[in-house]
Amino acid sequence: KVVSEGKFCEMELRTILSKSKYPARNPDQNIADIMAKIAANERGANELKKMTKHFGLETVHAYMQHVQNNAEESVRLAIRNLVDGEFNYHLDDGSEICVSIKIDNLARNAVVDFTGTSLQKNNNFNAPIAVCRASVLYVFRTLVNDVIPMNEGCLKPIKIIVPEGCMLNPQYPAAVVAGNVETSSHITDAIYGALGILAASQGTMNNFTFGNKNIQYYETVCGGSGAGPDFDGTDAVQTHMTNSRLTDPEILEWRFPVRVESFAIRRGSGGHGMYRGGDGTERKIRFLEPMVAAILSGHRIVQPFGLAGGEPGSVGKCFVERINGNIQELGGADQVEMFKDDIFTILTPGGGGFGSSK
Repeated sequence: KVVSEGKFCEMELRTILSKSKYPARNPDQNIADIMAKIAANERGANELKKMTKHFGLETVHAYMQHVQNNAEESVRLAIRNLVDGEFNYHLDDGSEICVSIKIDNLARNAVVDFTGTSLQKNNNFNAPIAVCRASVLYVFRTLVNDVIPMNEGCLKPIKIIVPEGCMLNPQYPAAVVAGNVETSSHITDAIYGALGILAASQGTMNNFTFGNKNIQYYETVCGGSGAGPDFDGTDAVQTHMTNSRLTDPEILEWRFPVRVESFAIRRGSGGHGMYRGGDGTERKIRFLEPMVAAILSGHRIVQPFGLAGGEPGSVGKCFVERINGNIQELGGADQVEMFKDDIFTILTPGGGGFGSSK
């Protein structure tokens, strides 16, 4: 237990974090994070108690139901305008996400079926089924024009089928660390592709990490978004499931021994079409002392798809510029030793185009 009889079990937790087969690098930081989460949950519980005390439990329950009912109706209205579709989305490692969408316009509901998706992988790109559900929820929420809070009511008109043992519903002990950040991005693009309403975004979060025994840092790097039937994609933006912002360069350079050498839009990386995909970015980080850096990313081999005749976006690329001028090419999921004045360069993918430009 993390908390027992109202007391935080810090010593027991610290022992698990520091003396296990694979110990945590920074138990103090982990414990601080967990304490913050406990405090946030406690604050939320107290606010709910205050709400029920003021309005009464029956009224609070009624309005919670109203919120879900409104979300359900909003999604049903959006579903009414959709048509059946299917899409096969290819990943860099040869895996495939297959999705078929059946729309019942009269009943205003949908079946989202991932049958045919690759079996769970030996790598860590498997996604827990909760991540798959969240991706479906996200896509259908974006189809609603009204401003509604995200809630379970959005999924009431949608039946989700995910075969057990596939990479979107893996069984223990499948590794899933990339599922939340990478595979979720693939799922959303696959669904948009099946609906025929949006070309692929950069389809990756370009997860970049570096550190040593004393410091650790993690960022995601923006890229291009996909074009649609009446709009261009956006340059240099966090897309779909990323939902994070980048650290200000002043803060990054103040707290860590690195320098942001450059950060620019990667012109021409978006797919061409009647409507053009957004451009990705070029980010260069110079290391001021030795550290280990890693990249976890996608669309380094397979291009982000275009739709309706639109061209795909450019793939991403990562490499290290050594102080002696040598270039070390990196894979989409890679780790490398960085030395003083080496530069880690990340080129993020562009979004796909929509419609033929001819």
